[in-house]
Amino acid sequence: MKLSQFKFNLPSELIALQPIQNRDEARLMVVDRKTGKIEHRIFKDLVDYTKDGDVFVINNTKVFPAKLYGEKEKTGAKIEVLLLRELDHESRLWDVLVDPARKIRIGNKLYFGEGDELVAEVIDNTTSRGRTLRFLYDGTYDEFKKTLSGLGHTPIPKELNRDERPEDAEDFQTIYAKVEGAVSAPTAGMHFSKILMKRLEIIGASFAELTLHPGMGNFRDIEVEDLTKHKPDSEEMYIDEDCCTLVNEANARHNNVFAVGTTSMKALETAMTIGGKIKPYNGWTNKFIFPPYTFSVANCMITNFHLPKSPMMMEVAAFAGYDLLMKAYKEAIAQKYRFFTYGDAMLII
Repeated sequence: MKLSQFKFNLPSELIALQPIQNRDEARLMVVDRKTGKIEHRIFKDLVDYTKDGDVFVINNTKVFPAKLYGEKEKTGAKIEVLLLRELDHESRLWDVLVDPARKIRIGNKLYFGEGDELVAEVIDNTTSRGRTLRFLYDGTYDEFKKTLSGLGHTPIPKELNRDERPEDAEDFQTIYAKVEGAVSAPTAGMHFSKILMKRLEIIGASFAELTLHPGMGNFRDIEVEDLTKHKPDSEEMYIDEDCCTLVNEANARHNNVFAVGTTSMKALETAMTIGGKIKPYNGWTNKFIFPPYTFSVANCMITNFHLPKSPMMMEVAAFAGYDLLMKAYKEAIAQKYRFFTYGDAMLII
C-alpha cells in the first residue's frame, strides 16, 4: 500500500491534550470485523466482551523522564535532547534526538542543569536529528542515572503542542508499568484502571505481560510513498515463558486473545512460530506491519485513534481491514472521538 492512502483530515480540536479524569471512562468504539458493525460504548464496558479464559496481552514497559533541556557550549544556544536508548552501560553512550539539530555537530559539548550538573559530548551523527552522546560523569552508574532522572522531563509528544505538566509524569504511564525503558507510552493500556482489571479477573480473564520499549520510530515520519521500502527502527522486547503459556493455552482453548495496543501486537507477531504459537524472546524487533498482513496470534485488539500516516494506524488497518478502519475513523471524527495519546479507545473484534 501507499503512504498517501493513510492520509485523512483530522481537526486539531480532536487531538486530546490530557486524559479524562477516570481512565476507564474514555469512549470505546467497538468494531466487528466480520459484520462491519460499529458500536459506541465506554472503556469499562470491555467486561461485556470478555469471557472466562480470555487473555489480555499487556506491555509493561515504563516511560522514563527522557527529555532533557540544555545549552550548547560557547554559544549558550538552547537545545532539547530526547534520550532514546542506552547503547553502553559503562561508557554512558546514548542514542538521542536533538532539536534544533542543524548546529549540533560531532565534538560539540552540551550542558544540562543549572550548575552544569551533566555534560555530554556529541560523538556521532546517526540521522538528520539523531546523535550519539557520551555523558561525561565521574560518579557511579546509579548516581549517573539518578542525576539523569532528576534533570529529565516526561517526553510527551510534540503533537500535543503544549508544555509538560506535573501530572504528565503519572498520566503518561499505564498503571501496570514496571520495566523502565520507553520514551513513548503504550497508550492503549492507559485506559485500564485497577478496578477494571479486577473485574476482568473476576470474570476469569488473565493478563499476560510482555515488554517492548517504543522508540525512535514513534517520533519519525515515514518518508517513502511505497511502504515496502520503509525501514523501521529496532525496538527492544522481551517475552517470557509465563506469557507464552498463557497466550498459547488460550489459543488452544479457542479463547479470545486481546492484544492491548500496537506494541503488544507487534511483539506477539515477532515471537510467533509455525502454527501460531509464540516462544520466549529476548532481543530486538524491527517489524513493520501494514496491509495486507495475516495475523496469527491475537484475534482481538485494543488501540487508540492514531494520527494520519502513522505506523500505528497502518498496523491497525492491517488488523481491522483498511476499508473498515477508514469507515471507523470517519465515524469517529463525525462523533467527535478524541484522538492520539490521551484520546479514546477502539476495540476490534
